[in-house]
Amino acid sequence: MTRILMVCLGNICRSPLAEGILKSKLPEQSFVVDSAGTGDYHIGGLPDHRSIAIARQNNIDITNQRARQFSRSDFDAFDHIYVMDQSNFQNVINLARDTVDKSKVKLIMDMLDSAISDVPDPYFGGENGFVTVFEMLDQACEKIASTLLND
Repeated sequence: MTRILMVCLGNICRSPLAEGILKSKLPEQSFVVDSAGTGDYHIGGLPDHRSIAIARQNNIDITNQRARQFSRSDFDAFDHIYVMDQSNFQNVINLARDTVDKSKVKLIMDMLDSAISDVPDPYFGGENGFVTVFEMLDQACEKIASTLLND
């Protein structure tokens, strides 16, 4: 069983979308996908209604997800940790205990041959930001799924 964690700041916009998108691309009997935030702002809350809406438009249901905060124990629980941006990447790396922990952490956009390294946080923007984020994450998750399924 391969375990993958998606991480953003509050775990209500980007990482829940990434979790839902990747889950839709992988067989659940072989993969576990979860998400977390580096901040504690929304613990226990549903994903943002705009994330739920864009996921639903793409036949993905993320309404069973609840926000949680990233913890050191996630390094033990997950094989791969994909982070949405440089700031959260640094927050996760700062919690790493050793090089093994650090080796699990990657920027999700590094999966693509792209000049863009960060998935923008759509929280303070409009609906279009969520569309853009979904498209970015869908491309990155397609690459992740392809890589994992061909290993």
